[in-house]
Amino acid sequence: MVTDPDPLDRRAAVAELLSGRGDALVVTGLGSPTYDVHAVGDNHANYYLWGAMGGAALVGLGLALAQPDRRVIVVTGDGEQLMAAGALATIGVAAPINLDICVLDNGRYGETGMQTSHTADGVDLASMASACGFVDATVVTDPASLSDIANNLAVTKAAGPRMVVVKISADSPERSLPSRDAVFIKNRFRAHLGLAPN
Repeated sequence: MVTDPDPLDRRAAVAELLSGRGDALVVTGLGSPTYDVHAVGDNHANYYLWGAMGGAALVGLGLALAQPDRRVIVVTGDGEQLMAAGALATIGVAAPINLDICVLDNGRYGETGMQTSHTADGVDLASMASACGFVDATVVTDPASLSDIANNLAVTKAAGPRMVVVKISADSPERSLPSRDAVFIKNRFRAHLGLAPN
């Protein structure tokens, strides 16, 4: 089993990742990433996914292609990204220049009982993303590096999709729950984009 000596606090890490989001659209993965993003602050530009395990990265890709002038940030977990490993190849081939995938990696499946995920045994999501054609894929294990990466993502124009894997602690902070009304979330997000509800 691969372990990191001092994994980062998940809520502080998400706050840092989103500190320079500006008008970016944010898609959240199932469970804890949704709670973490909501805890940082609800926003009409947040698209919370409920019950769509494995869908976050590809929803982010769809948004990035449909909204090429907007930065799109996906905040998801290692378990979900492992489930959607093929999404990395699709994203790499599509090569959007406005998509950042941020994986909160605690080496656990947090929503089903904290069983260890494959990243706990050495599977490297950043290397997988690089092999799929991401222009940048980084693993972050300390606060200073996280701050540098977050600032770089916010201010640097990319030539293709990017991934940052943040090694976080395997704790379970109190849930911060956004609305679970999927129609409401969809229509609020569409209104933010200037689109009519449907």
